[in-house]
Amino acid sequence: MSPALDRRTRWVAGSAVALALLFAGAATVASARGDGAQPVPRTPSSASADAGFARDMAVHHQQAVEMSFIVRDGTRDEDVRRLAYDIANTQANQRGMLLGWLDLWELPKTAPDGQGPMSWMTGAHSGHDMRGMAGMDHDGALMPGMATRTELGRLREARGKQAEILFLQLMTDHHKAGVDMARACARQCTVPAERRLAQGMVDAQRSELDLMADMLAARGAAPRP
Repeated sequence: MSPALDRRTRWVAGSAVALALLFAGAATVASARGDGAQPVPRTPSSASADAGFARDMAVHHQQAVEMSFIVRDGTRDEDVRRLAYDIANTQANQRGMLLGWLDLWELPKTAPDGQGPMSWMTGAHSGHDMRGMAGMDHDGALMPGMATRTELGRLREARGKQAEILFLQLMTDHHKAGVDMARACARQCTVPAERRLAQGMVDAQRSELDLMADMLAARGAAPRP
C-alpha cells in the first residue's frame, strides 16, 4: 500500500475506532442485561466465535477499504466512486466496532497459536475453503474472497472501465466470503450486539452483491466464476 493510501485508510479507520470504543462498551453492557437484572460482565474467550469473527472480519474489511480507495483514484465513473465511498465508509466504521470490542474484552487482535483464519466457524459453510488453501501459496490472500497481491497490483494500474470491472469482480468475491463469515457469526456468536452487527452485514452486502452484478452487466462483464 502506498504511504498516501495508508494514511487515508488509517484516517478513516482510526476515526471510527474512537467512536466505536464508546459504542462497543455500551452495546456489550446492554447485551448482558436481563429484564431488570444488574449488568454482568460478558467477556468472550480468545478462541470464541465472537473474538474470531471480530479479528477476521476486521482484516477482511481493511482490504475492502483499501480496494475502494484504489478504484476511487482509478475511475471518473460516479456510480462506481459512490459505491466505493459507501463501502469504505461503512466497513471502516464496522472495523472500528470490531476492534473496539476486542479492546473492551482485553483480547489480542491476532489469533491464538494454532487457530488459523476462520477456524472458529462451524457447520456446513465452515472453513472448507480454508482447508483447501492449506499449504498453498496464496500470493498474500489471507482468507477466501480476499484479493491477492497480484490482483491488487492490477487494480492499482487499471484505469477507467478496466478498473471498474476489476474492482466490481474483486469486491463481489470479497462480499461473498464476507457474507458467509457474517452468517456464521449470526449463528454462533454469543454477544447479541455482535450478532446484530453480523446480520446487518449479511443484509447490506447481499444488496450490494445484486447492485454489483447489475453494474458489471452494464459494462458487458459478469462476476468471476
